[in-house]
Amino acid sequence: MNPKEVKIMLCDDSLLVRKKLKSALEEQGYTGILEASDGLEAVALCREQKPDLVLMDIVMPRKDGIEALKEIKEFDKSIHVVMVSSVGTQGNLIKALKAGADNFMQKPVTIEALNELIHKMAQDRREA
Repeated sequence: MNPKEVKIMLCDDSLLVRKKLKSALEEQGYTGILEASDGLEAVALCREQKPDLVLMDIVMPRKDGIEALKEIKEFDKSIHVVMVSSVGTQGNLIKALKAGADNFMQKPVTIEALNELIHKMAQDRREA
């Protein structure tokens, strides 16, 4: 899998965070970028679009990231879900990992860290 062909969903209730990450990813040459404003929307988009990677905020209205993560992993374990949170508590990290998160990133997410994550995921998929 070519890393630039990875379908990525950005799920955060902050429009500014989504736009900033989407813009940075597009500048890097990524094209398949989806956006969701909360966990409810993320679950629906995952069922419909089957992204390779989901960057999911934890604290969101309607459905938080942990609940959305559990639902996504129930119907498709192959979707790589990375939890992103500014609330860097050990509790959230442990909850996310127990719920099936593939990784965890601290806000603010840098494009360098994101690029590294995407390349590693693409490499893992090639080797699988």
